[in-house]
Amino acid sequence: MFLTISTTGSKGLPATDLGFLLHKHPDKAQAFSTSYGDAHVFYPEASAERCTAALLLEVDPVALVRRGKGKGRGGAPDMSLAQYVNDRPYAASSLLAVALRTAFASALRGVCNALPERAASPLPLRIEVPVLPARGGAALVRRLFEPLGWTVEAEAVALDERFPEWGDSRYIRLVLEGELRLADALRHLYVLLPVMDDAKHYWVSPDEVDKLLRMGDGWLPSHPEQQLITSRYLSRRWSLTRQALERLELARLAEADDTEAEEIDNAIDEETDTDEKPVPLAVRRREAILDALRAAGASRVLDLGCGQGQLVGALLKDVRFTEIVGVDVSVRALNEAARRLRLERMGERQSSRLTLLQGSLAYTDARLKGYDAAVLSEVIEHLDLPRLPALEYAVFGAARPATVIVTTPNVEYNVRWETLPAGHVRHSDHRFEWTREEFRTWAHQVAGRHGYGVAFAPVGPDDPEVGPPTQMSVFSLTKTTAKEAAA
Repeated sequence: MFLTISTTGSKGLPATDLGFLLHKHPDKAQAFSTSYGDAHVFYPEASAERCTAALLLEVDPVALVRRGKGKGRGGAPDMSLAQYVNDRPYAASSLLAVALRTAFASALRGVCNALPERAASPLPLRIEVPVLPARGGAALVRRLFEPLGWTVEAEAVALDERFPEWGDSRYIRLVLEGELRLADALRHLYVLLPVMDDAKHYWVSPDEVDKLLRMGDGWLPSHPEQQLITSRYLSRRWSLTRQALERLELARLAEADDTEAEEIDNAIDEETDTDEKPVPLAVRRREAILDALRAAGASRVLDLGCGQGQLVGALLKDVRFTEIVGVDVSVRALNEAARRLRLERMGERQSSRLTLLQGSLAYTDARLKGYDAAVLSEVIEHLDLPRLPALEYAVFGAARPATVIVTTPNVEYNVRWETLPAGHVRHSDHRFEWTREEFRTWAHQVAGRHGYGVAFAPVGPDDPEVGPPTQMSVFSLTKTTAKEAAA
């Protein structure tokens, strides 16, 4: 199996920077062991104008049989010759994806201490795979790569060039060109190579879901072929596919445009407060949450659906909050939160108070038990209504913090926002927006089911006719329930 990655010099920077980004020196040939053979990395060309890195995987057919699915029907050994005589040593597949991860692990993570700005910037890239099985043909390949910003050249390989009347094989020669971050390009290949082959050469276990979400972070939640990619990557195991699709949907919701949300808050501020410089609604919301946490005497706090860390940053400024945990389904959002909070430069005392966790609020998580308080700030409206019971149980039934604070938009207030068309929600990703009565009904039902009391407070200007722009509920475990939980 063979793959090449090429780039050219741009903006006065040499093409040989590719060696830094891949953590492989252009003057050296290196070899890496995999479960199925040896992977070799070398550079056919390396100049300031153009640099090409090649990955060659030599597959050991015997190792492939011994470590692979070498069983026939009923669990008996598969004695067919096809186990040893097949296309696997020559056609790109999940084996090459494993070799990519082995040889370019740091590049896949986007890590390059020598050239961090170069690693974070798009490069002019050309990727070539001479032989690639494509179940679905060139049309499918284009549907997979073009939405990601690639220009795709997919040329069918003839069954036998001496006999053109035999037609084309199921193999193609693939050329991808585009300006992308190298880490993104490698992640696309890691996921989509086995998808095009529609086969995995190792047992697909539940941890493959985590791999898929990690490598697909930032592009898979919005990909038009998301379902096909997920199903094929997980070898059509329906239980895993369903779990992955649910988590991808949550990731898509979590990555809703924060900038748009801030603009909406600012627009509300501008239209409701003209006499003096308004305090942004987002700031008022955070202040109301902080006041409620202080009133509850909370010191260990969960920010569930923390996004890019705005509330986490506010919590860190108050020393009474001794342990702060930000949780989000999106790795991309957590990375942005770490960047905004300057986690790498944070002092040891401050950083010891903070933990960022990747997790889904639709599933119970033992890591979230035992905290004083949890915050769901502008989170619930991004979920489909049928998903709310799962979140409710995960937070109120399983994690059971002593205090839970929930904020959500008040749809009645939307009429005060002149630039919002009638009948439209404030954010394109909101699945619903509740009236004050609807929110109170839901909150009372949740409190009753899980042994909490609940109080309500307005956030922002409290209009006598339509109420505040944001409504907030504060759930508190009743004394009897708290004693039972402690026991």
